[in-house]
Amino acid sequence: MTLFHFGNCFALAYFPYFITYKCSGLSEYNAFWRCVQAGATYLFVQLCKMLFLATFFPTWEGGAGVYDFVGEFMKATVDLADLLGLHLVMSRNAGKGEYKIMVAAMGWATAELVMSRCLPLWVGARGIEFDWKYIQMSFDSNISLAHYITMAAAVWMFTRYDLPKSFRLPVTVLVALCVYKAFLMELFVHVFLLGSWTVLLVKAVLTGAISLASLFLFVNLVHSS
Repeated sequence: MTLFHFGNCFALAYFPYFITYKCSGLSEYNAFWRCVQAGATYLFVQLCKMLFLATFFPTWEGGAGVYDFVGEFMKATVDLADLLGLHLVMSRNAGKGEYKIMVAAMGWATAELVMSRCLPLWVGARGIEFDWKYIQMSFDSNISLAHYITMAAAVWMFTRYDLPKSFRLPVTVLVALCVYKAFLMELFVHVFLLGSWTVLLVKAVLTGAISLASLFLFVNLVHSS
Protein backbone atom coordinates (compact mmCIF):
# COMPACT_ATOMS: atom_id res chain seq x y z
CA MET A 1 0.00 0.00 0.00
CA THR A 2 2.90 2.35 0.74
CA LEU A 3 4.33 1.88 -2.74
CA PHE A 4 0.87 2.41 -4.21
CA HIS A 5 0.51 5.79 -2.47
CA PHE A 6 4.05 6.77 -3.43
CA GLY A 7 3.34 5.81 -7.05
CA ASN A 8 0.21 7.96 -7.09
CA CYS A 9 2.05 10.97 -5.65
CA PHE A 10 4.93 10.50 -8.07
CA ALA A 11 2.60 10.21 -11.08
CA LEU A 12 0.56 13.26 -10.06
CA ALA A 13 3.68 15.35 -9.51
CA TYR A 14 5.93 14.36 -12.42
CA PHE A 15 3.81 13.02 -15.28
CA PRO A 16 2.24 16.41 -16.13
CA TYR A 17 5.77 17.78 -16.62
CA PHE A 18 6.68 14.88 -18.90
CA ILE A 19 3.45 15.21 -20.87
CA THR A 20 3.91 18.98 -21.21
CA TYR A 21 7.47 18.49 -22.47
CA LYS A 22 6.34 15.94 -25.05
CA CYS A 23 3.16 17.65 -26.20
CA SER A 24 4.61 21.17 -26.36
CA GLY A 25 7.03 20.12 -29.09
CA LEU A 26 10.16 20.71 -27.01
CA SER A 27 11.23 17.10 -27.53
CA GLU A 28 11.17 17.65 -31.30
CA TYR A 29 13.59 20.57 -30.92
CA ASN A 30 15.93 18.54 -28.67
CA ALA A 31 15.48 21.20 -26.03
CA PHE A 32 16.37 19.01 -23.05
CA TRP A 33 19.72 20.65 -22.35
CA ARG A 34 18.20 24.07 -22.89
CA CYS A 35 15.73 23.23 -20.13
CA VAL A 36 18.60 22.02 -17.94
CA GLN A 37 20.37 25.35 -18.46
CA ALA A 38 17.16 27.14 -17.52
CA GLY A 39 17.01 25.02 -14.36
CA ALA A 40 20.60 25.96 -13.52
CA THR A 41 19.67 29.61 -13.92
CA TYR A 42 16.78 29.03 -11.53
CA LEU A 43 19.19 27.65 -8.90
CA PHE A 44 21.51 30.64 -9.29
CA VAL A 45 18.64 33.12 -9.00
CA GLN A 46 17.24 31.40 -5.90
CA LEU A 47 20.69 31.46 -4.27
CA CYS A 48 20.98 35.19 -4.93
CA LYS A 49 17.47 35.73 -3.52
CA MET A 50 18.27 33.79 -0.34
CA LEU A 51 21.49 35.75 0.21
CA PHE A 52 19.63 39.02 -0.34
CA LEU A 53 16.79 38.07 2.01
CA ALA A 54 19.18 36.85 4.71
CA THR A 55 21.12 40.11 4.51
CA PHE A 56 18.38 42.72 4.33
CA PHE A 57 15.29 40.99 5.77
CA PRO A 58 15.97 39.44 9.18
CA THR A 59 13.53 37.00 10.76
CA TRP A 60 10.26 38.55 11.89
CA GLU A 61 10.24 38.94 15.66
CA GLY A 62 6.68 40.15 16.14
CA GLY A 63 4.09 38.49 18.33
CA ALA A 64 2.52 35.17 17.51
CA GLY A 65 -0.34 35.47 15.04
CA VAL A 66 0.74 38.96 13.94
CA TYR A 67 1.16 39.24 10.19
CA ASP A 68 4.14 41.28 9.00
CA PHE A 69 2.42 42.85 6.00
CA VAL A 70 5.22 45.23 5.00
CA GLY A 71 7.96 42.65 5.51
CA GLU A 72 6.16 39.96 3.52
CA PHE A 73 5.39 42.43 0.74
CA MET A 74 9.05 43.43 0.52
CA LYS A 75 10.08 39.77 0.48
CA ALA A 76 7.59 39.10 -2.33
CA THR A 77 9.12 42.00 -4.26
CA VAL A 78 12.41 40.12 -4.31
CA ASP A 79 10.67 37.65 -6.65
CA LEU A 80 11.24 40.25 -9.35
CA ALA A 81 14.57 38.47 -9.70
CA ASP A 82 12.65 35.54 -11.19
CA LEU A 83 11.49 37.82 -13.99
CA LEU A 84 15.08 38.81 -14.74
CA GLY A 85 16.14 35.18 -14.69
CA LEU A 86 13.38 34.11 -17.07
CA HIS A 87 14.19 37.00 -19.39
CA LEU A 88 17.85 35.98 -19.37
CA VAL A 89 16.96 32.40 -20.28
CA MET A 90 14.65 33.46 -23.10
CA SER A 91 17.12 35.99 -24.48
CA ARG A 92 19.76 33.25 -24.78
CA ASN A 93 17.46 30.99 -26.84
CA ALA A 94 16.75 31.66 -30.47
CA GLY A 95 13.42 30.74 -31.97
CA LYS A 96 9.75 31.57 -31.81
CA GLY A 97 8.18 33.09 -28.72
CA GLU A 98 6.34 29.87 -27.89
CA TYR A 99 9.61 27.92 -27.89
CA LYS A 100 11.40 30.45 -25.67
CA ILE A 101 8.51 30.54 -23.22
CA MET A 102 8.23 26.77 -22.88
CA VAL A 103 11.99 26.21 -22.51
CA ALA A 104 12.25 28.81 -19.77
CA ALA A 105 9.07 27.68 -17.99
CA MET A 106 9.84 23.96 -18.14
CA GLY A 107 13.38 24.43 -16.86
CA TRP A 108 12.26 26.82 -14.14
CA ALA A 109 9.30 24.73 -12.96
CA THR A 110 11.17 21.43 -13.07
CA ALA A 111 14.08 22.82 -11.05
CA GLU A 112 11.60 24.18 -8.50
CA LEU A 113 9.87 20.79 -8.36
CA VAL A 114 13.12 18.91 -7.78
CA MET A 115 14.50 21.33 -5.19
CA SER A 116 11.35 21.91 -3.13
CA ARG A 117 9.19 18.79 -3.52
CA CYS A 118 11.30 15.85 -4.62
CA LEU A 119 12.80 15.01 -1.23
CA PRO A 120 9.57 15.48 0.80
CA LEU A 121 7.66 13.28 -1.67
CA TRP A 122 10.37 10.64 -1.75
CA VAL A 123 10.68 10.43 2.04
CA GLY A 124 7.18 11.32 3.23
CA ALA A 125 5.02 9.54 0.65
CA ARG A 126 6.90 6.29 1.28
CA GLY A 127 6.13 6.39 5.00
CA ILE A 128 4.04 3.83 6.82
CA GLU A 129 1.11 6.19 7.38
CA PHE A 130 -0.38 7.93 4.38
CA ASP A 131 -0.91 11.70 4.60
CA TRP A 132 -3.04 13.70 2.17
CA LYS A 133 -0.55 16.55 2.26
CA TYR A 134 1.62 14.68 -0.24
CA ILE A 135 -1.27 14.47 -2.68
CA GLN A 136 -1.78 18.20 -2.13
CA MET A 137 1.92 18.75 -2.76
CA SER A 138 1.62 16.86 -6.05
CA PHE A 139 -1.34 18.96 -7.18
CA ASP A 140 0.51 22.10 -6.11
CA SER A 141 3.43 21.16 -8.36
CA ASN A 142 1.05 21.12 -11.33
CA ILE A 143 -0.25 24.54 -10.37
CA SER A 144 3.35 25.77 -10.22
CA LEU A 145 3.97 24.52 -13.75
CA ALA A 146 1.02 26.54 -15.05
CA HIS A 147 2.19 29.53 -12.99
CA TYR A 148 5.69 29.53 -14.48
CA ILE A 149 4.41 29.12 -18.03
CA THR A 150 2.19 32.13 -17.41
CA MET A 151 5.04 34.11 -15.86
CA ALA A 152 7.38 33.31 -18.76
CA ALA A 153 4.71 34.37 -21.26
CA ALA A 154 4.13 37.61 -19.36
CA VAL A 155 7.86 38.38 -19.31
CA TRP A 156 8.16 37.63 -23.03
CA MET A 157 5.30 39.97 -23.84
CA PHE A 158 6.51 42.68 -21.47
CA THR A 159 10.01 42.74 -22.96
CA ARG A 160 8.93 42.95 -26.58
CA TYR A 161 10.18 46.16 -28.17
CA ASP A 162 7.13 46.30 -30.44
CA LEU A 163 4.53 45.82 -27.70
CA PRO A 164 1.50 47.95 -28.67
CA LYS A 165 0.49 50.69 -26.25
CA SER A 166 -2.91 49.08 -25.71
CA PHE A 167 -1.17 45.97 -24.33
CA ARG A 168 1.21 47.72 -21.93
CA LEU A 169 -1.18 48.17 -19.01
CA PRO A 170 -2.77 44.67 -19.04
CA VAL A 171 0.63 43.00 -19.52
CA THR A 172 2.10 45.05 -16.66
CA VAL A 173 -0.80 44.06 -14.42
CA LEU A 174 -0.30 40.44 -15.44
CA VAL A 175 3.40 40.58 -14.56
CA ALA A 176 2.59 42.14 -11.18
CA LEU A 177 0.02 39.41 -10.45
CA CYS A 178 2.57 36.72 -11.28
CA VAL A 179 5.11 38.26 -8.90
CA TYR A 180 2.76 38.94 -6.00
CA LYS A 181 0.43 35.96 -6.36
CA ALA A 182 2.08 34.05 -3.50
CA PHE A 183 1.90 37.13 -1.27
CA LEU A 184 -1.79 37.66 -2.07
CA MET A 185 -2.50 34.00 -1.35
CA GLU A 186 -0.67 34.15 1.98
CA LEU A 187 -2.55 37.29 2.97
CA PHE A 188 -5.85 35.74 1.91
CA VAL A 189 -5.18 32.62 3.97
CA HIS A 190 -4.17 34.68 7.00
CA VAL A 191 -7.33 36.80 6.84
CA PHE A 192 -9.84 34.01 6.20
CA LEU A 193 -8.05 31.14 7.99
CA LEU A 194 -8.60 28.71 5.13
CA GLY A 195 -7.99 24.98 5.29
CA SER A 196 -5.34 23.26 3.20
CA TRP A 197 -7.72 21.92 0.53
CA THR A 198 -9.48 25.26 0.25
CA VAL A 199 -6.14 27.01 -0.13
CA LEU A 200 -5.20 24.61 -2.92
CA LEU A 201 -8.52 25.21 -4.66
CA VAL A 202 -8.23 29.00 -4.40
CA LYS A 203 -4.65 28.84 -5.67
CA ALA A 204 -5.72 26.70 -8.62
CA VAL A 205 -8.59 29.06 -9.50
CA LEU A 206 -6.39 32.15 -9.22
CA THR A 207 -3.62 30.59 -11.28
CA GLY A 208 -6.16 29.44 -13.87
CA ALA A 209 -7.64 32.91 -14.16
CA ILE A 210 -4.21 34.52 -14.58
CA SER A 211 -3.22 31.84 -17.10
CA LEU A 212 -6.34 32.42 -19.19
CA ALA A 213 -5.71 36.18 -19.17
CA SER A 214 -2.12 35.55 -20.26
CA LEU A 215 -3.26 33.21 -23.04
CA PHE A 216 -5.78 35.78 -24.27
CA LEU A 217 -3.16 38.53 -24.38
CA PHE A 218 -0.57 36.26 -25.99
CA VAL A 219 -2.89 35.09 -28.77
CA ASN A 220 -4.05 38.61 -29.52
CA LEU A 221 -0.51 39.95 -29.49
CA VAL A 222 0.78 37.26 -31.85
CA HIS A 223 -2.11 37.74 -34.26
CA SER A 224 -1.73 41.52 -34.21
CA SER A 225 2.00 41.32 -35.07
